[in-house]
Amino acid sequence: MVSVGLHALVSRNHKGCDLTEQPTAWENQTNNQWVRKRTMGRKTSKKHAGVNADHTVESVSGGNADDNNRSHKDKKTTHVPQTSFLRKQIDPETAKYFAEIANAIEGTEIDPEERSVICGNALEETRGKEAELATDYIISHTLQTLLEGCSLDHLCSFLQSCAKNFSHIAADRSGSHVVETALKSLSFHLQDNENHSLIEHALKKICKAIVVNPVDIMCNCHGSHVLRSLLCLFKGVPLEEFHSTKSSVGLAERLNLKAPHAKDNVSLQSVQIFPSLLKKFVSEMLNAASEDISKLQMNQYSSLVLQTVLKLLAGNEQELLHLIRVLLGSSAGNANTGNLLEGITIRNILRLVEETAYSHLMEAILEFAPETLYNELLTKVFRKSLFRMSSHHCANFVVQALASHAKSQDHMDLIWEELGTKFRDLFEMGKFGVVVSVLAATQRLHSHEHECCQAIAAAVCTGDEFPKCIIPRILFLENFFSLRDKSNWSWPHGTKIHVVGSLILQSIFRLPSELIQVYVTSITSLEEHHVLEASKDPSGSRVIESFLNSNISGKQKRKLVAKLRGHFGELSVHPFGSFTVEKCFTASNLNLRETIVSEMLPLQPELSKSKQGPYLLRKLDIDGFARQPDQWKSRQASQQSALKEFYATFGPKETKSFEKESFLADTVSKSKPGKLKDIRKEIETTLASAKTSNTPFLAHQVSKKVRRSKDEKKRHRKDGESESKRKKIKV
Repeated sequence: MVSVGLHALVSRNHKGCDLTEQPTAWENQTNNQWVRKRTMGRKTSKKHAGVNADHTVESVSGGNADDNNRSHKDKKTTHVPQTSFLRKQIDPETAKYFAEIANAIEGTEIDPEERSVICGNALEETRGKEAELATDYIISHTLQTLLEGCSLDHLCSFLQSCAKNFSHIAADRSGSHVVETALKSLSFHLQDNENHSLIEHALKKICKAIVVNPVDIMCNCHGSHVLRSLLCLFKGVPLEEFHSTKSSVGLAERLNLKAPHAKDNVSLQSVQIFPSLLKKFVSEMLNAASEDISKLQMNQYSSLVLQTVLKLLAGNEQELLHLIRVLLGSSAGNANTGNLLEGITIRNILRLVEETAYSHLMEAILEFAPETLYNELLTKVFRKSLFRMSSHHCANFVVQALASHAKSQDHMDLIWEELGTKFRDLFEMGKFGVVVSVLAATQRLHSHEHECCQAIAAAVCTGDEFPKCIIPRILFLENFFSLRDKSNWSWPHGTKIHVVGSLILQSIFRLPSELIQVYVTSITSLEEHHVLEASKDPSGSRVIESFLNSNISGKQKRKLVAKLRGHFGELSVHPFGSFTVEKCFTASNLNLRETIVSEMLPLQPELSKSKQGPYLLRKLDIDGFARQPDQWKSRQASQQSALKEFYATFGPKETKSFEKESFLADTVSKSKPGKLKDIRKEIETTLASAKTSNTPFLAHQVSKKVRRSKDEKKRHRKDGESESKRKKIKV
């Protein structure tokens, strides 16, 4: 429990303090210990907040497949001067008081209710001195602790008291952390609807203070981060969760390698904590900054704020349309004319997309723009300029976004018209991301898929080497195109496989097999040691797996799997190769499966210690093979036979080739589909005997569907019997 002295400490009044009093030796020692003890993970470097504010650039505007870094190549950033703010010196008595509060709270276990009272009383002592205390490096840490432990009333009271100097506090390195802690604490109280009115009142007061001069706080590295946290609070989502998606995830979604996080977008649109306050605040902030739009377009920190606003307004088409038109620099007079952009605006946009901050902003605009505006941007602004933009180290990201967010096949036609014949030029310039974004767009919209595959193949391989060299050169895109004499290029042993090259091939192997036969020929022509090296590479193994997962014939897959014969053991204990082994097993016939398991058998101890090993031991039933090889073969054959007969009976037309491509095709003679009852018995027997071998999900589906079919058959039989009885009665 807290001592009586502490209660007296937190409730004392500072009136009558001598401001000229110097700190005692004890106070100096206490403060020094406080500096060492309470760092809260905050760096003292001046660059700290810049990193913090710029951390989510890619996550807001989406990941990019290009390796070029805009921030390093383009340093043209507009800095807006801020109003000077002279912070008053903190009197020694106040410093001593908060040091004692910090020591008391830190080292003592306190009842939550009592802690809330202590924190609230201590916050009352900050009244009138919020700016000085929040911007003090040492005391700001104490304030963060107090704001985390106080009640909602004291929290809102503190924020309202800060409103007068909110912009100055938010723009300070230490003060920004205090304000963000307060906003984060507010978000925890949003779960109770009864608190909304009190929180909204405090937020309105802060918003009024910000809109007086929003440009300064938007263009400040610390202030922009605070402002984004405030905007996210209107949606009831903390900034960390709002931008929690990794850039790699955004990239995977752009390239169709992962389903879009529609759930997140729906949840953002459905959560409406303070929708009217958000719209009003954004509107007033833009009105106040109307004369400085050009500054906001060019500043990296204000660009982040505007990207956040765009994402928060997703689903509100009218508000988005108005905001985007303002950010594009278009006048309000064209809103209902069907001509949203003016000639001067078009020329200005083409110039601005070559700037780092604005290119990020344009990516977000293209992602969230309504279709009418996207169509006008593509047809009136960027058309006939796509290749020139693709050649620029900043503007090429805008072209990637244009392709990634194309809405129709007509849009894809325009993009393909300008870029379809330029793939080799783009590869040589190192703009690999543009090509892979166009490829993903052709797949998503089912337009120009075959032409795109042909263009990529022609860009990397021509003449007598075609098509054998296609796969190796795409795997090492950067290495191949960095050479002047490409005719003497060979597989660079020991070099990491290019990530974008891997993504291109993964996308290609998801296409129908008839469109990618040259790629199939190329990958099955690889040398054995090249296949082994690729299987051990994090990017190369993904390519092998995507090929084995594709709808290409089983014969072609087994041709590639056979090249790894003699190496399955070493691959199974490799962190990346182990995934390849699993795919090889699934695609193999019975003889190859037996080979794979036989090579893994001596490595059981090593497999049990590796990360993927225990799963492989269960999935491939290594122990069952070691004990009774004949029964293991019988189980494997039975599983596949049951699936084959099921597909023959119930499968759609496109699965007729299943029997020919199954691993039993060259080891087991064809058998006619049995009766439903026999199939069910066989499947149930298979499941019972294969429980320890992690039976695939499809086998369970087989059992359920067969059972359902039998129930339907019984029902029809009963209906038939009842119908015959009714006929007899009539007779």
